[in-house]
Amino acid sequence: MSSKFLKGAFILTLGAIISKILGLFYVIPFEHMVGNKGATLYQYGYVPYTIFISFATAGMPLAVSKFISKYNALEEYAVGEKLFKSSLKLMVITGFLAFLILYTMAPLFTGVFGVNPEDAADVTEIIRAVSFALIFVPFMSIIRGFFQGHEAMEPTAISQVVEQIVRIVFLLAGVYVVLNVLDGELVRAIQIATFAATVGAVGGLVVLFWYWKKQKPYLDSLLKKDRGTMEISLKEIYKEIFLSSIPFIFVGIAMPMFQLADLLSFNKAMSSIGLQHVAEDALGVLNVYAQKLVLIPMTLATGFSMALLPSVTKAYVSADSNEFNRQLNQAFQILLFITIPAVVGMSVLADPIYSAFYSHDPLGISVLKAYAPVSILFALFSVSAAVLQGINQQKYTVLSLLVGFLIKLSLNIPLIKLFETEGSVYATAFGYLAAVLLNLYVITYFTGYRYSLTIRRSVLISVFSIIMGLAAWGMDSLLSLWLTTEGRFQAILIVAVCAIFGALVYAALSLKSKLAHRLFGARIDRLKAKLGL
Repeated sequence: MSSKFLKGAFILTLGAIISKILGLFYVIPFEHMVGNKGATLYQYGYVPYTIFISFATAGMPLAVSKFISKYNALEEYAVGEKLFKSSLKLMVITGFLAFLILYTMAPLFTGVFGVNPEDAADVTEIIRAVSFALIFVPFMSIIRGFFQGHEAMEPTAISQVVEQIVRIVFLLAGVYVVLNVLDGELVRAIQIATFAATVGAVGGLVVLFWYWKKQKPYLDSLLKKDRGTMEISLKEIYKEIFLSSIPFIFVGIAMPMFQLADLLSFNKAMSSIGLQHVAEDALGVLNVYAQKLVLIPMTLATGFSMALLPSVTKAYVSADSNEFNRQLNQAFQILLFITIPAVVGMSVLADPIYSAFYSHDPLGISVLKAYAPVSILFALFSVSAAVLQGINQQKYTVLSLLVGFLIKLSLNIPLIKLFETEGSVYATAFGYLAAVLLNLYVITYFTGYRYSLTIRRSVLISVFSIIMGLAAWGMDSLLSLWLTTEGRFQAILIVAVCAIFGALVYAALSLKSKLAHRLFGARIDRLKAKLGL
């Protein structure tokens, strides 16, 4: 694996992580300004937008990157240029069509979501406000794919970060001005918040255009080296692109689809048990504030595991079964080694964690406590879907996701009636569990991989995590004699002390048992040497 490839992968990963971190922490001031109802109104617009953007781009950016890279390697630079120009036009059309459909159908979505009649017009305007981003984002995504095809990862990474920064600054400033300077309504503030996606996209495009101007001489020089021996039909390329991109579309909308199930049924289920008065607040807590926290362990774990997947794919293509099994074992075990203790800690410390990020809210705390373990399933689905891609069986990801979505949809109402807001969490858990089990079965079916070692190690990881959780709970109980989670600073202090104490306990157990050595090898010895241990 070349150093250039590794550098590019690192830049892309770093850009994605920075974007996710920014996307997590802006929610703290956002929650302070708009509360639980504002979060619910926000997701009424953002969930359909996320689904529409996936279908508007149709996996094209990744495919364009792949084909440009392929034909560049053959020195057929004109083919890649032809595909890029054609796909730009296509994204302009699909983006504008997606905008028109979402803008026009906004009242229909509002009705389907079961929004209170008095709020229907406002929610319609919120959906329409975010729909404008569909005009720009597909176009921007293709340019990113073009640069990646030329192994220039920096434009994508920098534009992602700038897009996120511009979006967040506009969002927070806009919401603040509407609510505190103009003394406007919450709905107007949320319209500004969703329209921020359009402003962010324009910011990302400005960065890409700057890189385009900077690299134009180099790109023109490549065209002069073109061999010109191949005449490729765009029709055949697009056919291959669309057939291969369908699974990527579904993987990209996995979480929004589950959120869509809540938008379709949550209010109705809560109304049926007499809780309509808290339904909107509960939905905001569930799918915005609590979920942002639950995604933290998943992001960290999948980041480490995904780094191993290129070597997993290489071992599979080379028919090296021993190396394939070893790499896959390591990927799954590192995933669980990070995720299990993180979710145990998050469940145990749900009260101070939720209070530290947002405000002391009994509903948010109980939802986070129930939701945290689902992060393990989110992470397993993400990595197992990537493995299926690596072994060229990504079509089964569509099947597993549809099965999971149908389970979520069918269980959502009965479980909400039984367990209220937490019932939606349990329905999500059952849906993702089914999807993960199907993915894992398909991996075994096509590769012969066995999970026995991973299961044994996960039992040990779970035991260590429970011991760590008990230690963190004990420290939390001790600190609670002097501190309260109703104050944000005190909640932050509790989280910091308990997290550090729990992490030290878990690290000690992992090092003493040699589990960390088995997973990370020589890296542990180098780390110990640097720390003087």
